[in-house]
Amino acid sequence: MVELFWLAFWGVLSALVVAAGLKARARRRAALAAALPEIDDDAVRSIVETGALSVDADEPLDLSEIGEEEERFWSETWDEPEEV
Repeated sequence: MVELFWLAFWGVLSALVVAAGLKARARRRAALAAALPEIDDDAVRSIVETGALSVDADEPLDLSEIGEEEERFWSETWDEPEEV
């Protein structure tokens, strides 16, 4: 009876490990696919004509500007709530 318990325990544990691995792999594939630009027919024509593909990518964030805005926000004084 105890042997059956351990067999079931390790079987369930193995199934959970396999499921977690598959889910992590799917999540990683989705993240990598989202980072790649989508290539449609117009992009292929552009590659054939010019030999290069240009995509509109977001500009990188300016961390110093973000930090300055955050400091400005937190340094503002706030009106105290009125008691009614």
